[in-house]
Amino acid sequence: MNKPGFSTAILHSDRQQPDQYRAIHRPMHPSVAYAYSDPEDLIKVFQGSQSGYVYGRQGNPTTSALETKINLMEQGIATACFSTGMAALAASFLALLRAGDHLVASSFLFGNTNSLFTTLSTLGIEISFVDATDSANVTAEIRDNTRMVFVETIANPRTQIADLAGIGEVCAERGIVYVVDNTLTSPYLFRPALVKAGLVINSLTKYICGHGNALGGSVTDTGLFDWQRFPHIYDNYRSADPKLWGITQIRKKGLRDMGATLQAESAHRIATGSETLALRMDKTCANASRLAQFFADHSAISRVYYPGLSEHPQHLRAKTLFKAYGGLIGIELREDINKLAFLKKLNIVISSSHLGDTRTLAIPAADTIYWEMGADRRRSMGISDSLIRLSVGIEDTDDLIGDFEQALS
Repeated sequence: MNKPGFSTAILHSDRQQPDQYRAIHRPMHPSVAYAYSDPEDLIKVFQGSQSGYVYGRQGNPTTSALETKINLMEQGIATACFSTGMAALAASFLALLRAGDHLVASSFLFGNTNSLFTTLSTLGIEISFVDATDSANVTAEIRDNTRMVFVETIANPRTQIADLAGIGEVCAERGIVYVVDNTLTSPYLFRPALVKAGLVINSLTKYICGHGNALGGSVTDTGLFDWQRFPHIYDNYRSADPKLWGITQIRKKGLRDMGATLQAESAHRIATGSETLALRMDKTCANASRLAQFFADHSAISRVYYPGLSEHPQHLRAKTLFKAYGGLIGIELREDINKLAFLKKLNIVISSSHLGDTRTLAIPAADTIYWEMGADRRRSMGISDSLIRLSVGIEDTDDLIGDFEQALS
């Protein structure tokens, strides 16, 4: 039998390890504690020589089933799930980096990720922000103590696209951990392993869950980074397969010690939502492409930021790397149009801070999700006061265009 396609593999992954009742969906396991009739088995599970569960903070069968799905999507060697995407990021950085280390990051970062890096800098970790659309800028910042490079596939909200392949080559040559946040593309549109990423982050809350009803995050090890070259692996975790050293340390120091556990109910909702990821992304991307062209042709819109437009600076890169161009659009209204009045006139489109939902959402970026970082940093990221971020959903295309048309008129 040929290798199953993306959706087929996700839909039927639970059947590979069925429960005792042969349920098609893996059931929820909210239990915190797990019983062992033989205490020796409990010891073996604790010490890692036998598979099993010891305490709910470190995972349960429901989250394990979700991890299997995410791992299939990213084609990694192991995945760990967390309570949120930010928890997955924080766990990865704090589990692997130490005071005196240096990290190179894209300048065009999600606001909360930028805030997290501010926290890391207070702990003695040096951060260099660069224009990651050119790998030469990353290379110029690499030092002897550079341990990690972090980028997002598509920047939120201006849609800059990092030189993903070029940066991957640089990290591979220098033996640096390459971490790629795949949230805005999702594993359906792009697999960061193809550009030599060692770790892949996904905010499961967004497109993978897709329905705005559960928080979650994940870290996937692609198996491409040689953890024997990494100086900060604890001796306790060196007894396992070297390929698993990194994800083991993230699980132990990031998940177990920090306690950002994904609950069984959320894992179940995300797993169910993930089954329609391909269908939803196809519709979302088709809607976004139509809307981006509509905005580009409309006299009330001064600028449109969308990788699918030929005039986008990284359009060819997006065309080469991604299956489609995603569902995020940035627009700037003509100066004489009040952005808040425009947003209030929208009937179908919802004013909301979320993205990756089935519904189309809009938010004035500078006044909300990027307000805390200040005007100077926003300016350096190209986020104008008039910028509105749109997360395009799966509504009927003509209804969305009609809603924007009446609001702009």
